[in-house]
Amino acid sequence: MLEIRRLVLLRELAIRGTIAAVAEALNFSPSAVSQQLSLLEKEAGMPLLRKAGRRVQLTPQAEVLVASVDEVLDTLERAEARLQAAGTRVSGRVRVAVFQSAALALMPATLLAMATRFPDVRVEMVQREPEEALRETWARDFDMVIAEQYPAHAAPHHPGLDRRPLTTDPIRLALPAAEVALRPVASLAEARHMPWVMEPRGAASRHFAEQLCRSTGFEPDVRYETADLQAHIRLVESGNAVALIPDLVWAGRQTSCRLLDLPLRPRRTIFTAQRVAGAASPAARAFRTALEETASSGATIADATPPPP
Repeated sequence: MLEIRRLVLLRELAIRGTIAAVAEALNFSPSAVSQQLSLLEKEAGMPLLRKAGRRVQLTPQAEVLVASVDEVLDTLERAEARLQAAGTRVSGRVRVAVFQSAALALMPATLLAMATRFPDVRVEMVQREPEEALRETWARDFDMVIAEQYPAHAAPHHPGLDRRPLTTDPIRLALPAAEVALRPVASLAEARHMPWVMEPRGAASRHFAEQLCRSTGFEPDVRYETADLQAHIRLVESGNAVALIPDLVWAGRQTSCRLLDLPLRPRRTIFTAQRVAGAASPAARAFRTALEETASSGATIADATPPPP
């Protein structure tokens, strides 16, 4: 019989690429990982790894084993979910990856609802960028992810993940208040001479923002880069920049920014994804339901108009 824990190490190597990365992810030493993989080769009776410079690659036989490990882990996850469903109380742990604005706008009310209705469920939240979090949920680092998708920029799909729409929010041009703006701006085209703050290159929001500006006829002057949307807000409110900001960011707060609608009124899509194998878990199902109730209530998406003078 092949040892399942060693097979899991082989799968982790296929996902993470190096023995060092596997060791770091699982809190093992690299030598311990190498030793266990050597034992697995002896159990299999054939080579599973081959040298490729300073790294190792999986052999075709190892790739066959990895595919089988996925099936075994899915079976075990389904069995665990069914066992939990057979209990009289909803309990267990839900590990959630979430991006910043959803963490601020959706998670507080959802966590309160879970604590009230299902006190035996432990919800653990980690902030992650959506594309990274989707892959990590597929890799079983998380049970569920709250992710985002910008217009004309589809989030990656991973096999075995069930996606469900959560909400959408408009994306608008955020400008400094009229009294501190460098010059009056009434449209996106008129913001061509303003300094911009955007997320770093590679982010879906950055791609969306640059393409929208270019389709309007100008290249944005991106002077400030940060993944922190709260920093975007402070730079706009202080009169140092303009930005394209989704409405969910304004949840629970007022702002001095002027918010202008964009051509065609684009919207960002927010969705959840979890492994199909874990869909029967009562704890995960309860959390997903509570999250959807929070999003559909509309209470988290505040009216982002400036306060009265």
